Amino acid sequence: MYVVDLGGLRHLLSKCSLDATCEAVYVEIEDYNVCYRYQEDLMRLQMIVVVLLAGLLTACGSAPAAAPVATEAPATVATTVPAAAPAATTPVEPVAQPDETTPTEAPATSEAPEVQLFRIDPASSEVTYEVGEVFLNQGNRYAIAVGRTQQINGEIELDRANPQNSTMGPIEIDISAFASDSPRRDNAIRDRWLESARFPLATFVPTLIEGLPEQYTDGEELTLMITGDLTVRDVTNSVTFTVTSQLDGAQMVGKASGEVNMTDFGFDPPDIIGVLRAEDKVIIGFRFVANAD
Repeated sequence: MYVVDLGGLRHLLSKCSLDATCEAVYVEIEDYNVCYRYQEDLMRLQMIVVVLLAGLLTACGSAPAAAPVATEAPATVATTVPAAAPAATTPVEPVAQPDETTPTEAPATSEAPEVQLFRIDPASSEVTYEVGEVFLNQGNRYAIAVGRTQQINGEIELDRANPQNSTMGPIEIDISAFASDSPRRDNAIRDRWLESARFPLATFVPTLIEGLPEQYTDGEELTLMITGDLTVRDVTNSVTFTVTSQLDGAQMVGKASGEVNMTDFGFDPPDIIGVLRAEDKVIIGFRFVANAD
């Protein structure tokens, strides 16, 4: 009969490792080596195995707590996270491409039209006449009579791409509105000589513009010769004006001058016996400001 020291058994169990395929179980109790083989004494071995299993189950019950820590699978999950990051960045690349095309929108800025219409501003423009007079009753004193009117209408069409194609429309002047330093003279002109009370409008229709450049830069002064048909009263004659003009952005300014004879338009110059005699020649001046539409 064998006596088993439970204290020695516990010491043995702490050193023992359970192996399901093991052929024998060895128990060391103090100074004795006891070997129980399954074939010799199955009954006694079963009792010992029960005790051993109970001890092993108790000892191994704490081991699984460490096992989950060692076999943490999240390590593989962490490796998949970086794979998702590139997918988030790929849609951003196409979005940056429209920014590269934005500079092409610069032509959307409105440029000055190639053909631009300018209208004469009556408030800033003026047509004048100058006529020499001799005052017979004042020792033949010579003076120049000047009359002015701002009743003017007209248009100028500027072709910026091809300045030589620029044109000028008809210019209309209300000559009945001429005013000088003498109301008496003004009334005599309207009623007796020019008869502008009956024919209030004079019209100039350009037929030829000489001196237009192939290219033009704003601010550059041009000298032109403009020939056209001038109608005064019911008579039309060809007249040439010398014009200086320049363009400053949306405004065109200029001056023109030309000469005509009163007799060429069917009326005589003023002549008051013993008082005054006017010259036949008339100098017509035109100062204008035209604004772009």
